[in-house]
Formats: sequence, C-alpha cells, structure tokens
Amino acid sequence: MMHHLESLDGRLLFAIPKKGRLYEKCLEILAGADIQFRRHHRLDVCLVLNHPIALVFLPASDIPSFVGKGNVDLGITGHDVVLEANMQNFVTETLRLGFGKCALQVQVPEAGPIKTAQELAGKRIVTSFEVLAGQYFDKIDKELGLVGDAATQIEYVGGSVEAACELGLADGIVDLVESGDTMRAAGLHAIATVLTTEAVLIKSTTPKHPHLTPLIELITSRIAGVIASSKFVMCQYNIPRGKLEEATSITPGRRAPTISPLEEEGWVAVSSMVEKGKSATVMDELVKIGAEDILILKLDNCRV
Repeated sequence: MMHHLESLDGRLLFAIPKKGRLYEKCLEILAGADIQFRRHHRLDVCLVLNHPIALVFLPASDIPSFVGKGNVDLGITGHDVVLEANMQNFVTETLRLGFGKCALQVQVPEAGPIKTAQELAGKRIVTSFEVLAGQYFDKIDKELGLVGDAATQIEYVGGSVEAACELGLADGIVDLVESGDTMRAAGLHAIATVLTTEAVLIKSTTPKHPHLTPLIELITSRIAGVIASSKFVMCQYNIPRGKLEEATSITPGRRAPTISPLEEEGWVAVSSMVEKGKSATVMDELVKIGAEDILILKLDNCRV
C-alpha cells in the first residue's frame, strides 16, 4: 500500500475512509476544498497535485489511532469511531461535517418481551462497538447491582450484527441505525440510544509537524466553507427601515446580516445567510412584515 514512503516527507498526511458510508461524501469535500489528486487503482496513498499533502485511504475505524498516535495530521471519520477507539484524549474534533449522521442504538426483537435497556441488562449483547456498549451497560449494571456472572455479557462481532438475535447469539444488539431499514428488516426495534454521531474532521491534539500548522488551518477553513455552503443559502431582500429590527430577527445570519441603504428613502437592503432547509419559511415570514424583492441565492462555496 505505502508506495514510495520517502516521497511523503514534509507533506501533510490526511486520512480518508477508504470505503463505506463516508467515502463518497469525503470525495465531495475534497473537491469542494480544491484538493486535487489522482488515485491509482488499488493504491491507498496518493499525492495531492496542488498542495504538499498526501492522502492516505484507511478503514474509518483505524483513522483516530493513526491521527492520535501515528504520523497522520488530519483525518475524517465518525464521532462514534473516535470514542470507540478511546482516542478522545489524543485527537481534537475540529469540525462536525453534517453528513454520516446516525445513532448507536440498543436493539431487541420487536416481538420479544424486552422493552427497556434495564430489562436487557444481565443478558447477552452482540455489537461491533464493544467499548461504547460496555461503558453504557456498565452504568446500568452498577445501578442494578449486577456483578460477576450476573453482569451484562458483551460479545464482539465484526459484521452482520443485526442477525445475532435471530441466530441465537444474543438477546439484544448495539448497532448503528441510519434509516432503520436494516433494523426493521431483521425484526428489531430500538429501545435506547447510546449516542448520536456524524462525520468529523479530526487532528492530532499534539501537533506532530508544527511547520504544517498553517496548511492544517487552511484546509480546515476550506472544508468549513464547503460544509457551510451545503447548509446555507444567501437571502437578499429590501425592507422599510422601520421593519428592520423585526426582519433581522427573522434573518440574523451566521454572525450578523449585511445592511445597506437604498436610494429610496426609508428603505434598506439586507443580505443574510439562512439555513437551506428553512429558506421557504423565512421568505414567507419576510413577506408578512413587508419585505420585497426577496431572493434566495445558492452558495457554491464560501469562507466562514
């Protein structure tokens, strides 16, 4: 995998999930941040063409360890993976990226008698997240006084976790739920949430290559801009000055709206970033208070 390691000297090492639910979105993030590269087939390291960066494609579960204890400077992985790897003291989550959102949930057979996590305590649980599941049920075991052989049994499996109950390996599971389709297809339902998670940009808490700090900050800023441009649109409108306070309460912007006087006396133009999902409601509310010429403009990229 690691071809020509000597060519990586002096480059920022940036770890990207090599496959799975985060991979395609990561490619979009890199393109939006103008990180240009050409990945050759079957090679998991490639050099960025327009920056002194090497991209390293790794399993998402390994990335926190490579960033926290290895020589990798930046990485994209899941918040849940950072905690499962016990790397929260070694890496810093610099940005939440807004994709890969899901929940780590306790699940049991829908037709079974168990309805709460407390009722599942002391029984058999199968999971790929034995650290997080262990911490969650350790607290419940202590509350219920379950120790020794009576304590909850956590068993690790690397895949097909949702089949463990039907195949007689477990009374319940702890697994990630995104849409819930897989869970329902396996006849399971969620009875508790261990944590919610999403993709995060991480860096080493202790910088390994201080001379790369400006480049790390540049890439972080660019990625923050890409994320913001996917979440926000620009709303522009004209409003009577007497309605300005009411209008800016509707469109406060990320920090503050931009307000400019118009040649027509008593009117101002307002420009403000609003959340994309709320843009229709914002426009309706602006119309009600007398705003005119309301425009919603898509953001291709930005810096925030």
